[in-house]
Amino acid sequence: MSEHARSKSAVWDFTNKTVAITGATGGIARAVLAAIAPIEGVRLLLHAREKAAVEALAGDLEKQGAETETLVDDLAEHAVEIGQAFAALGDIDVLINNAGVYTPGGILSVSPQEMRKTFEINAMAVLAAVQTVIPGMVERGYGRVVTISSGSGSFGEGQDPAHAAYAVSKAAANAMTFLAARDARGDVKVNAMCPGWVRTKMGGASAPRSPEEGADTALWLAALPADGPNGGFFRDRKPIPW
Repeated sequence: MSEHARSKSAVWDFTNKTVAITGATGGIARAVLAAIAPIEGVRLLLHAREKAAVEALAGDLEKQGAETETLVDDLAEHAVEIGQAFAALGDIDVLINNAGVYTPGGILSVSPQEMRKTFEINAMAVLAAVQTVIPGMVERGYGRVVTISSGSGSFGEGQDPAHAAYAVSKAAANAMTFLAARDARGDVKVNAMCPGWVRTKMGGASAPRSPEEGADTALWLAALPADGPNGGFFRDRKPIPW
């Protein structure tokens, strides 16, 4: 079965779950949310930087049956506050760290300011989210955390020299995911994944994969059974090197 067919045929169980996602208006996030929204009792906590875009998205998801709440803020400036705001909205069953920026430039040309901003969004936001959300998951005995990362942040696959800030920040996000998984207790799973090259605003129109194909592994990790993996890095539901 092709990846696209598998994504289309999958039935995900998020019944009565609260799902929080950063960068909710991005292409992969929209595909994830479209799969989850029609499920009975699902509650979606949507973070984005642009108010009009996320409110329009929330309206579309509510038409499909989901309850939604929106959070508008800039991760580059307020990552910790956003993590705290998510936790304050109630018990979160699933956290998807999706927000990201793809900053161009090699390690000798990227400015410290660009590196810092990229690191805040791609890595520090992950840290803020897991620190504020995972303790509640452990206390309640259930949780799924998915960090949408990239093979560009993998030392095993070779980092992207043309996007040094992106590569460094994704490597840090991977490390944070790995370490968070070691501290998770009970039925709490923390994993990272690479969606591949996807036709989104970030990936561009020539990318070979649809947003639905990119979202497949994220949905799989977000709905893992109790005996599912913890502390892994995946593409197409298969482990890849850190």
